[in-house]
Amino acid sequence: MKFIKLHLLLLLGLTFFSSCTSSKNNFVEDTSNKKKPNVVIIFLDDSGYADFNPFNDDKNAVATPHVDQLSQEGVKLTNFYVPQAVCSASRAALLTGSYPGRTKVFAAHKAKERGLDTQFPTMGELFEKSGYKTALFGKWHCGDQEDTRPHNRGFQETAGLMYSNDMWKYHPVAPEVWGKNPLQYWENGKVTINDITKDDQKQLTKWYTEKAVDFINRNNEDPFLLYVTHSMPHAPIYCSDEFDGKSGKGLYADVTLELDWSVGQITKALKENGLDENTIVIFSSDNGPWSIFGNHAGKTPFREAKATSFDGGTKSATIIKYPNGLKAGAFDKAICSIDLLPTLANLCDVSLGETEIDGKDIWPYLSGDEKDNPHPYYAFSTGAQLEVIMSADGKWKLHLPHKYRKVKKYGKDGGYGKYTREKIELSLFDLENDPYEKVNVADKHPEVVKELQAFAEAHKKKFYSKVTL
Repeated sequence: MKFIKLHLLLLLGLTFFSSCTSSKNNFVEDTSNKKKPNVVIIFLDDSGYADFNPFNDDKNAVATPHVDQLSQEGVKLTNFYVPQAVCSASRAALLTGSYPGRTKVFAAHKAKERGLDTQFPTMGELFEKSGYKTALFGKWHCGDQEDTRPHNRGFQETAGLMYSNDMWKYHPVAPEVWGKNPLQYWENGKVTINDITKDDQKQLTKWYTEKAVDFINRNNEDPFLLYVTHSMPHAPIYCSDEFDGKSGKGLYADVTLELDWSVGQITKALKENGLDENTIVIFSSDNGPWSIFGNHAGKTPFREAKATSFDGGTKSATIIKYPNGLKAGAFDKAICSIDLLPTLANLCDVSLGETEIDGKDIWPYLSGDEKDNPHPYYAFSTGAQLEVIMSADGKWKLHLPHKYRKVKKYGKDGGYGKYTREKIELSLFDLENDPYEKVNVADKHPEVVKELQAFAEAHKKKFYSKVTL
């Protein structure tokens, strides 16, 4: 009997020892306590596609080493789109995974406007409900009422502006309209600067960055969602004294240098806290450059710019880095910002709830497990006007007849230029062979036109019933 008891004790001891050493040597992975991925989204304002080195071949361009490194370590997305190339609409689409036609968030909101309706849950709200620490540092622009400000939309820590930095008393065209209300700086639901000055504008990039780094340092034990929405390089452009004149290539290049520095500070904080491998970092812009400001605006090789449905407005230079899930490289297929929410929710085990959205989980597509985009098409609008349907593979782009604004005269050193209005007729572009949307090939591919028109009719019926195609 004693022998049997001794044998059992030895067996239990060996089993315990074996389980400990197996765990220590990763022979058996305990997934029950595996930490969910962190998410960091760095969203610039009106950045040009070619502003940063990974997306241009200009040897004279200002050096952006931190964005370069992010690109080398991550996946460079060369055909990443936003569904509307204007501030509020683009941001609401990212946060809700829905087209502007669904949320009815169009263009750019003014001060005190309601913005994104609370019936549409934001990324912040969904991640917060799943146990994530959440923060937004930067520009919000999705509502300026008590219940639609970021601290009541799922972001536990907040700091920044409620809308664009040009909506103030120094607006270059209509100060009496945009300066009717003071441009305020908010922190955690309270106004800490009632009327932003030009000197304050110089500190915005630094302030947002310092807040982001501090948030990472304090939350390195918990999964977090960090949304850094820089006010720059949206005109009027400013940078801190440390970067003023540093590039030797003008103020816009100085601003770009400081934004690159910000990326470096954030990625450095992730690495120093041991979070680099398990953090999804997304670097992008809400839309293309505000070209009318000339040398105070970014550069894009594509046609037109901000507030149009041409690629110069809707295509944003984007990088996604996730060492635990994505191999470094390039991804040339088309995807859209509405897909980020459902994709991140899948990766982070976050419930999307019952609200219908338009984005889809594109992780199998992005990671190479599936070759086809789960969407049949992508739709693009300006304001409440449906203007473009693009095939989901990004090859074919059908412009429905619409008017658009075109820069007639470029401004200089912060001055506002002049626009003219032009009209495009029904036009099909083969983006694979004509990425600059110059040659209308509708007559050569009537079957493609017919298919995309059918998608347009269906999209119109669902979201734009009052729009005439």
